[in-house]
Amino acid sequence: MSQPRRRTHARVLMYSHDTLGLGHLRRCRAIAHALVEADPGISVLILSGSPIIGSFDFRTRVDFVRIPGVIKLRNGDYTSLSLHMDIEETVQLRASIIKHTAEHFDPDVFIVDKEPWGLRGEVKDTLEMLKARGTPLVLGLRDVMDEPELLVPEWERKKVLPALQDLYDEIWVYGVKEVCDPYDGLDIPASVKLKTRYTGYLRRHASAVASPAPALPFGDEPYLLVTAGGGGDGEPMMDWVLRAYEEDPHLPYPALMVLGPFMPQEQQRELIDRAERLDRVHAITFDSRIEGLMARCAAIVAMGGYNTFCEILSFDKRALIVPRTEPRLEQYIRAKRAEELGLLSVLVEDGDRDPKAMAEAIRRLPGQKLPSEATDLELLEGLDRVAQLVDRWVDARATRPVVPFRQQA
Repeated sequence: MSQPRRRTHARVLMYSHDTLGLGHLRRCRAIAHALVEADPGISVLILSGSPIIGSFDFRTRVDFVRIPGVIKLRNGDYTSLSLHMDIEETVQLRASIIKHTAEHFDPDVFIVDKEPWGLRGEVKDTLEMLKARGTPLVLGLRDVMDEPELLVPEWERKKVLPALQDLYDEIWVYGVKEVCDPYDGLDIPASVKLKTRYTGYLRRHASAVASPAPALPFGDEPYLLVTAGGGGDGEPMMDWVLRAYEEDPHLPYPALMVLGPFMPQEQQRELIDRAERLDRVHAITFDSRIEGLMARCAAIVAMGGYNTFCEILSFDKRALIVPRTEPRLEQYIRAKRAEELGLLSVLVEDGDRDPKAMAEAIRRLPGQKLPSEATDLELLEGLDRVAQLVDRWVDARATRPVVPFRQQA
């Protein structure tokens, strides 16, 4: 009998459910790029439901499988993004693709982003299959999930703690405990805490591939970058910034507004029309290499999602955060804690969107400390730490015989 072949290169599989927005995809992409950069013997495959994953560039040895998209409705339910299928059929299809991919790819490590069981439990069968094979299972969490009063019943309903206790080998928190801890206010078993690793925030870099700068009517003058991430719920913040520039055209910086690919087209059109009537405001819908715009800007106004916070720290930019407060307080909790540490400033919408309040907040930005001036904490070790953790799991399984995939009869 021939001996089972042994692999000379490691494989990492990542899962991101991606119902809407860019946060999960961009976090997975940053980690995948860091892994292949740190180790030429690793390949990474990303499972993603993002409808725009193909708009991003990926490094050699990083690829993706696009699973059918879903979208979360205002009432909390989900529906298929493009197919004439009900949500149960769509989830079954997604689950089948996920499991089939994992069977063939046979990863040395499986990293799941945020949702322990995946969207509506779609990763459960895959997790159990890989667990039986001895594949290390890792759950990656951002630094803030939600306020405990809402998170506790959600975790109970989704049976999160049993997964953390019995299924996952490690839990990686992509943050620094001294800034934000997703376990704050939760009754977490000691066994879960023991398998939790705080990696630090995920450092971002401007793309090495030159991205053509948008044609800005204000030329090379330092500018304010206004970003709403994916933009699905970014219209209120964009409207508020525009009101400030309409009220006071002499604010310290001209503004480049990046509306986001998921902002409804009617809202995009209205905001672009208003920006075109202002000499010192320019609006674009999307830039897949927004890191380059962040690296060049003088300051940032943003809603304060996880990725944007990492970029503010990475590019050491003065920032004003206008956090979302519904349906989750995640952005608000992160922003207020960062403000306490002097890393940024916060302006919370009270329903009025007073243009003078926004204008005053923008005027204070030039005198604000840079994040690097505000704290001595080592905040941006996340990608290096994740690469070390992956290497540790891969090294432990380096001599594992590869089990060939056999199609079920």
